[in-house]
Amino acid sequence: MSAGAVELPTEVSVVNLGLPLFAEAIRDQGRPVTQVDWRIPAGGDLSLVAALGRLYGRHAAAVDGANAEVVRRLDTGVPMLVGIARAGDVVPGMGERTVLHCGPAIAWDHMCEPLRRSVRAAVLAEGWDVSAGDGEVDLAPANLHATVVPMATAMGPSAPVFVVEMEAGGTRAFSPINQGPGEVAWFGRDTAAAVARLVFLRDVAGPLLSSCLAGAGPVDLFSVAAQGLQMGDDLHMRTQAATNLLLRTLLPHLMGLESPARAELGRFLAGNHLFFLNLAMAAAKSVTLWAEQVTGASVVTTMARNGTTYGIRLPGSDEWFVTASPPVGDALFHPGRGPDDAAPDIGDSAVLELVGLGGCAAAGSPAVAAFVGGTMADAVATTEDMDRVCAGRSSRFKLPILDFRGTPVGVDVRKVVELGITPKVTTGILHAHEGGQIGAGVAHGPIACFRDALLDLDRRLG
Repeated sequence: MSAGAVELPTEVSVVNLGLPLFAEAIRDQGRPVTQVDWRIPAGGDLSLVAALGRLYGRHAAAVDGANAEVVRRLDTGVPMLVGIARAGDVVPGMGERTVLHCGPAIAWDHMCEPLRRSVRAAVLAEGWDVSAGDGEVDLAPANLHATVVPMATAMGPSAPVFVVEMEAGGTRAFSPINQGPGEVAWFGRDTAAAVARLVFLRDVAGPLLSSCLAGAGPVDLFSVAAQGLQMGDDLHMRTQAATNLLLRTLLPHLMGLESPARAELGRFLAGNHLFFLNLAMAAAKSVTLWAEQVTGASVVTTMARNGTTYGIRLPGSDEWFVTASPPVGDALFHPGRGPDDAAPDIGDSAVLELVGLGGCAAAGSPAVAAFVGGTMADAVATTEDMDRVCAGRSSRFKLPILDFRGTPVGVDVRKVVELGITPKVTTGILHAHEGGQIGAGVAHGPIACFRDALLDLDRRLG
């Protein structure tokens, strides 16, 4: 060998950044290679990159401190179900001609058809001789009244609501009783059967469940949710285990009722595997209300959709950041139905993804796996994506498949914008025109509202 010659190594290990094609070529030659999924931050948008530089730079200590407090509140709040009451009597700011709806504020003319149908059903259940589209009904977002409603739910003042209290933050949150399957308003139907279900909930289920809860005492909802997660629930698309656990608590008190309607209520509960969904949502809302009191954080505390628009909010600010509601991308449809029939993503239930449930808990739910590729590895990948854009991990919602690692908690707009990975929300799918559930899947949040929220936070921090 001549002087100065360089001896090349005989064993090579490679770390490849970016395009996986190069990693695949090395792997095909039988050599070890690690692929790093690197991408240009914020898609290369200079204004977003500059904002990220400040939020990760001179503002980092303040934002990280605020985020830590937001995550602490989301993770440690203890929401307690304390009763059921008439919405108009307990929901703050709800008038006697108010109908609360899912998602950001929206005028009647811009509502999707399933939500319009649900509003009509609510008006009929109230017995009002008015038209919701003529300005005689005060339409308002449920979220602005400490309330969350699933799918296309619309709710009048006589509707019974769960009352959830969170002592540490002094917050109260509300959600109506889940309407169950079939011909129902929360699926965007306004038929006689859908209205009859609302009347049944008001006149029969609400009073009887109120009596059961009075006997059972306050219920720690996140304790029930944590047990349900261990049994295969994600607590969004699937709440069957948590529902059964709660019904076990209520059953002795239900059987002790003297009302002849207890059998009718029993049949309704036995056929409603999503009964716990609304309770989980109200529990999540109660802790996000506490987290909203923190200022200067980049962790999302409101995320909701109305079938037309998708909106988020950051703590310490009343500003909504709104963009078009997306379709539900990873979907399984009922026979004869497909994407052309589907309404865009809808409902307030995305609040669950903010506290470590839903898409964050996909890795623990075989039911979710069917919608994201069909294997548990695909479900784990969904949770891992959420982990990359969240600021912490839950100390109470644990995933056995990941060695009891906590689910991701606290969607951070900095990470979402930097990586281009938006929250994944496990949800149902409604028919765009006729109403009714036609499938389920995993919706990917639209990036635009997260970018707008990031720029606003950067502006507010100065």
